[in-house]
Amino acid sequence: MRNGHALVLFSGGQDSTTCLAWALENFAHVETIGFDYGQRHRVELDARLRVLAELREHFGHWQGRLGDDHVIDLAVLGQISDCALTQDKAIALGEAGLPNTFVPGRNLMFFQIAAALGYRRGLRSLVGGMCETDYSGYPDCRDDTLKALQAALSLGMGQSFTIETPLMWLDKAQTWELAGTLGGQALIDIVVEHTHTCYEGVRGERHAWGHGCGACPACELRRNGFERWSARLSPE
Repeated sequence: MRNGHALVLFSGGQDSTTCLAWALENFAHVETIGFDYGQRHRVELDARLRVLAELREHFGHWQGRLGDDHVIDLAVLGQISDCALTQDKAIALGEAGLPNTFVPGRNLMFFQIAAALGYRRGLRSLVGGMCETDYSGYPDCRDDTLKALQAALSLGMGQSFTIETPLMWLDKAQTWELAGTLGGQALIDIVVEHTHTCYEGVRGERHAWGHGCGACPACELRRNGFERWSARLSPE
């Protein structure tokens, strides 16, 4: 068990759900924070509530550790962003070599708000599902960025904050594996059935890996990771 209390950046997706399970295994008290920034896939805000309810119902040993949930209105982020996650645009590769799903400053702002809340509530470990392996190249997901941000937050708040990224060096297959290690089939079932990843906000058909359009970059990463993980479980 790690020292201190944790605040998990929790969107209701596969990665943040796995990170929440990781935090519940490693900290005595865990709270969650989500953000409404005008995202096209706002269905994730409903999904996160369902995931929290499922975790409370099926994991009694975590229930005493799972504390309050906080949802922050960050409409300003959507107002200043001009990308495929906040506007009705087709997903494509941008001029800078990044997909136009990149929301500039999003994770930086998320962690700043999380630190401000953590300051008030005594939550010094900030947990996020960023990774630098199976990802879309977003610069605010990179390890160097988050280490620099951790230093800036600690200096600016006058308190020592730690940014925890348990998925940083895991590919998506390993993320599925970690969920199974943390919560067994019960957690895998919650991830498949109730989490939301699709950028298009599609629930619809339930695939083996979960709900989604199956074609956007987020769905492709999730599906490919699930297939690689499943193949490891059932080698020919």
